[in-house]
Amino acid sequence: MTNSAGQSMHEERSISSLVTQYGEDVKRLIYSYVKNWSAAEDLVQEVFITVFQKVDTLEKEDSVKAWIFSIAANKSKDYLRSWHYRKLLFTNTLSAKTNKESPEALLLQKQQKTVLSEAVFALPVKYREVIIFFYYQEMRIEEISTILGINSSTIRTRLARARDLLNQKLGGDLDE
Repeated sequence: MTNSAGQSMHEERSISSLVTQYGEDVKRLIYSYVKNWSAAEDLVQEVFITVFQKVDTLEKEDSVKAWIFSIAANKSKDYLRSWHYRKLLFTNTLSAKTNKESPEALLLQKQQKTVLSEAVFALPVKYREVIIFFYYQEMRIEEISTILGINSSTIRTRLARARDLLNQKLGGDLDE
């Protein structure tokens, strides 16, 4: 076995571990943009193909997650600009986690999540993405800044404006 074949096998195992480690988070992130599970699954495959093709351009090991999420965000934005997306109807639902609560409480929670998810999905993309990264992906401002290639103070401003827009839509008081 040649050295290049050995490296190839190592890269394949490495990509496989990245898919295992980040695949579901990437899929949920992409879904937050495209609002279609089928399209999200297709885009996840494109993201990891790009990761495989460009893995040698990654400079720091500690920035792998940010790098993959950046690729995912860019692929999602490309999809949103595509002709295919403009012709596609989609639904605004988030998967709900099941609890051991009463059916009434579960229904109320589901309705609240639906109202919140609809409000988040109604936001312009620049506000929606920071909300998704910050609250749903639980990323730090600095990580979001790296992924989107935007100054961290701009991220903070967008978060504040997104919260204000959500407060207006929901008539509540959203705090961190």
